[in-house]
Amino acid sequence: MPDTTPDTLPMEATSAPSAPTFADLGLAPKLLAAVTRLGYTTPTPIQMRTIPVLLTGRDVIGQAQTGTGKTAAFALPILQKLDMADVGVQALVLAPTRELALQVAEAVHEYAKEMGGVGVLAIFGGDPIDRQLRRLAGTVRVVVGTPGRVLDHLRRGSLQLDRLQVAVLDEADEMLRMGFLDDVEAILAEMPSTRQTALFSATMPPEITRVAKHYLRDPETIAVAEKTRTVAAIEQRYVIAPPHHKFEALARLLSTIDIEAALIFARTRAGCAELAEMLESQGFSTEAMHGDMAQSARLSVIRRLKNGQLRIVVATDVAARGLDVEQINLVVNMEMPGDADTYVHRIGRTGRAGRAGMSILLVTPREEYRLRELERFTGQKLTPMPVPSLQDLHAARVAKFGARIQEALEKEDLAPFRTMVAELTTAERSLVDVAAVLARLAWGDKPVPVAAEEPPRAEKPAPAAAQERPSRPKRALREVDPAPGPAPKHGVTVWLSLGVGRRNGVQPRDIVGAIANETGVPGAAIGTIDIRENFTLVELAETALPVVLERMRRSMICGRYLNIRVAPPGDRPETAPPVPRPARKVASHGNRPPRRGAPRHEIP
Repeated sequence: MPDTTPDTLPMEATSAPSAPTFADLGLAPKLLAAVTRLGYTTPTPIQMRTIPVLLTGRDVIGQAQTGTGKTAAFALPILQKLDMADVGVQALVLAPTRELALQVAEAVHEYAKEMGGVGVLAIFGGDPIDRQLRRLAGTVRVVVGTPGRVLDHLRRGSLQLDRLQVAVLDEADEMLRMGFLDDVEAILAEMPSTRQTALFSATMPPEITRVAKHYLRDPETIAVAEKTRTVAAIEQRYVIAPPHHKFEALARLLSTIDIEAALIFARTRAGCAELAEMLESQGFSTEAMHGDMAQSARLSVIRRLKNGQLRIVVATDVAARGLDVEQINLVVNMEMPGDADTYVHRIGRTGRAGRAGMSILLVTPREEYRLRELERFTGQKLTPMPVPSLQDLHAARVAKFGARIQEALEKEDLAPFRTMVAELTTAERSLVDVAAVLARLAWGDKPVPVAAEEPPRAEKPAPAAAQERPSRPKRALREVDPAPGPAPKHGVTVWLSLGVGRRNGVQPRDIVGAIANETGVPGAAIGTIDIRENFTLVELAETALPVVLERMRRSMICGRYLNIRVAPPGDRPETAPPVPRPARKVASHGNRPPRRGAPRHEIP
């Protein structure tokens, strides 16, 4: 699909008499027919200013952010300048990533459909080179490729640039950041000096300015001045979450936000794969996309996301560069990006083609001060967003269930089922009772939609006076915190062992919330919660044991699997040995007493 940012402005704008059209830019009739077929009506600022200049043959430096429609700005002039009688490569576009190369090649192909037989080829690493060699030996007039693979073909002699008319460097600053600048200069040195060159970049660091001065001839600089560096249609929000609570916060956000397609950014390949696996285990339709994957696998992920077969993709920056899926309405940054440019490029994956989108940034309390840096760079405000509560989760589930019912009422043929329900309805069974049973069966094994209360924070009353403070070790090896009550109110109890503890940052409210949310077990069935260093013991009413073991088998808290099981007798609080007070010794200072105020060294 074409470069996707709003190549189309609102209809109100197009109705004004002074609004420019693509016909005003000097484009050929076949290209005008193509943009009309694609639904474009009014050119964006970068298109309006760049297309006429490129059609005159002059070199151009275009400075514009991602999502401004720059692909059409250079692709349409390239196609108009092609000599269809010449079967050689006449245009070369360099892109930093294979995804962007594919996106540009698809856009050029779409624009050229009315021309017939143009011959557009994307070449990049990871794609079988034999297929590329066969295509290059045929009729190819436009090549779009990554610097490494283009240079490889030049050295093989399989790519000839002697007939080249136009060269484009797309997202030059990103090619610099990825270390491709030397390859780019080597490719430029192989091109005919008579070529026309266009360079597009969101920023103009000194290295890019040097390349422009050396390889472009009297270029016209076109900078699109925007009030903000991000699309106004993107609602930018942030959530404060400690590192060990980020996954739980993410899961709650994904459960309550209406998602058509979501893109989640992770910092590393390993973190990307791990997060995708964790989300999949929680029932989210998720795939990872990173540089270690084969190109065919990455293209499959993108295709499934576009077709609605997949809802969530967890990706690294390199894998998602140039990702163009109009359905993405949510972008989540799991960590604070390394720089503001990266943040802008990430959230630019949503709010495309005139659609609204949302971005959420998960930040730790220590990183909150860096939000001001992003706001200054983008010129837009980031709005705080609370982590959804248990009540929010229940409300979202009920709302989605109701939406499914409403959709079925409007679209399904219900005549056979009305007959079935009428037969089931009797004097003893009302219509409401029958509908309630059917709804319960359709609801499945998820917790029943009762109004759940948020687990209370276990607040311990402060002692009335200092002498009333209980004596306890300064650093206890375990912490017993009764929540929500001193003992379950359901008779005989058992003890469960959960594979998370104090080192994972787990709190009693996390345990109670997970059990109540996943199983529907009331808080009165949960007794003492004993949080230790590496695991937690939970006292539970014996009657609730089967449902808890069954429904929480694959549950997670604080990003870790619970591995829930019945606790061995030796681990239970009533048989656990008392916590010893660590022994303390004072370091020897010879015959001299230790200096007043000198630190004492604790030796266990």
